[in-house]
Amino acid sequence: MNEQIISEKEVSKALDYLRDSAAEVAKAKAERIYLEEFRKSLKALIMKDHLDMSVSAQEREAYASEEYTKHLRAMQIAIEKDEKLRFMRIAAEAKINAWQTMSANYRSIKL
Repeated sequence: MNEQIISEKEVSKALDYLRDSAAEVAKAKAERIYLEEFRKSLKALIMKDHLDMSVSAQEREAYASEEYTKHLRAMQIAIEKDEKLRFMRIAAEAKINAWQTMSANYRSIKL
């Protein structure tokens, strides 16, 4: 079996990444949640512009509006960024966990 060794330098880089990316990750998550929640308010605001129509027609107008579709595109970008950062952090954590396991295995062999 060809076992790849994870160096302490790689683990250090992973730890640095987790520390250094925390603010960016938090901001991306906050932006995503804000956009997801604002979508409901935006729909209501657009519907309010069509009070002369039935509720279902107001809803149709809201969903079909350029403002709403632009918002959905912004949500798509925010979700993609949030998920990418989340997966990058998971990968860094996995590398650290693998190194810990390898180190523990190595120590048990040495005993």
